[in-house]
Amino acid sequence: MKIRVISSQDEIETIENEEIVHITFRPSNKDILKLVQKCPNLKAMHVSNSHNKTISKLSMMLLKMHNILLLEGDVWGHRKDIHEYYEIDPSIFDKIELLKNEGKSKDEIVYTLRLKTRLSKDLITFLVTTHL
Repeated sequence: MKIRVISSQDEIETIENEEIVHITFRPSNKDILKLVQKCPNLKAMHVSNSHNKTISKLSMMLLKMHNILLLEGDVWGHRKDIHEYYEIDPSIFDKIELLKNEGKSKDEIVYTLRLKTRLSKDLITFLVTTHL
């Protein structure tokens, strides 16, 4: 799975049909509205912890109306100048499937993967929920 990393307001104009994005700046209401319009299949927006606290109630309502999840966390070690997407290692999905087959609950899977990866709790929960 690939997460599109958006590092500027101008970059929102260049994207199309992404399912999950990570925004590296503080998005305004206008930015979120543009993002929703450009990506009708958007399932989740991932933002850093500090930016998550500044998302307005209006933006939260807009995301909720479009069934878009707001995930909190960072994409560690990603360099935007090399690649515009942050790629989630396919082995994580194998681990999810393995833990699921062992009869682990969603919370146990999230806890285990949280210890073994640098992914945020929200992102792991999203991956487990959408791929179970």
